[in-house]
Amino acid sequence: MRFYLCFALRKERIRKDGTCTVFARFTYNKRRLELSTSVIIKPEDWDEVRQLVKDDAPNAESLNNRLKKVDTALHDTYNRLVSSGKNFNVDDIKDEYKGIRNSKGILEVFDYYLKTIENNIGHGYAYRTLKHYRVTRKKLAEFLRNQLHKGDTPINSINYNFLNQFDMFLKAEYGVHQNTAWNYHKHIKRIMNLAVSMEFIQKSPYNQFKTKLQQTNREFLTKDELHRLETKQIEIDRLAIVRDIFVFACYTGLAYSDISKLNTNHIQTRNDGNQWIIINRTKTKSQCSIPLFPNALKIIEQYSCYPEALLKGRVLPVSSNQKLNSYLKEIATVCGINKHLTMHMARHTFATTVTLSNGVPIETVSKILGHKSLKITQIYARVLESKISEDMMTLRKKLGM
Repeated sequence: MRFYLCFALRKERIRKDGTCTVFARFTYNKRRLELSTSVIIKPEDWDEVRQLVKDDAPNAESLNNRLKKVDTALHDTYNRLVSSGKNFNVDDIKDEYKGIRNSKGILEVFDYYLKTIENNIGHGYAYRTLKHYRVTRKKLAEFLRNQLHKGDTPINSINYNFLNQFDMFLKAEYGVHQNTAWNYHKHIKRIMNLAVSMEFIQKSPYNQFKTKLQQTNREFLTKDELHRLETKQIEIDRLAIVRDIFVFACYTGLAYSDISKLNTNHIQTRNDGNQWIIINRTKTKSQCSIPLFPNALKIIEQYSCYPEALLKGRVLPVSSNQKLNSYLKEIATVCGINKHLTMHMARHTFATTVTLSNGVPIETVSKILGHKSLKITQIYARVLESKISEDMMTLRKKLGM
């Protein structure tokens, strides 16, 4: 495999003053790349045969010396890579020439961050977070391998074009939704910000590359569907237990990660004489104070002596989130609910059907859910037509209409 190098004008990019740039074109292993030499001349001053600036052109000797230095540097770079005994391609030649080959690789920095998360599980990070970041790392490695034919790439070579190509790769290869792609970018953006903090790069390419979340309609159970689910006689024990856990989530707004760690210490009697759940959310670490509805309290009492719950020191016999969601599909069929039931839907049901639709202010709902912003609560909670109609009827009465 030989290395070929030549110089050529980019005549299709003539500037307003009639000049254009001389580019170094080099080919290795049937792939070609171009690099700007920063030599700018008029097309008529270029000798295509000699691949040099014509002798009678202004500053010809100085410009040709610059081209000679580029030629020497690129050949030296190629010979250095050959001597290393390692496999390389034209991208590596370019990176070595530009002085960024010794930069930290993006996967190298990613692995450093993964190690940080691993070492801090339970101290600011959850295992679920580690799992999500690992998936993003895997997708990024596949993109580098399949699209760029690289095992890694210098983090200071990541630019707008790289991120845009990765975005298109995700959507073309995996058919991911815009919001799923946004989550992958959120993780990589964190890695780039870490690289800035560690002074591997000066600024993040996400300053230019922007991704947006698309508004989606989050599913929830209607009042009728929740009642149907709650009162359905289910003979299969495993399904009945999962149904109860789901209903409990609908009346407390707790996420799976919080229900799975819920113990008797989290149940407290407050100044109003009622029992409340007082718990720090696993995801945000913010404290939630949730008054227990009779429906939820009944479920807690029902499983107070359940062997599996007692063995784990938990209030409810909660299995893995994956298993719960799998059983919820069966429960939806049994109850005649034509929706994709998941544990997370219970949280949306609490926000929309149980609280907001019954006149609970969104600020209160946000506090119970443990959100740090009303914008997040607005994603969970939707104002139903029935609530709008009810509020307007109340307004009509007040206005005497």
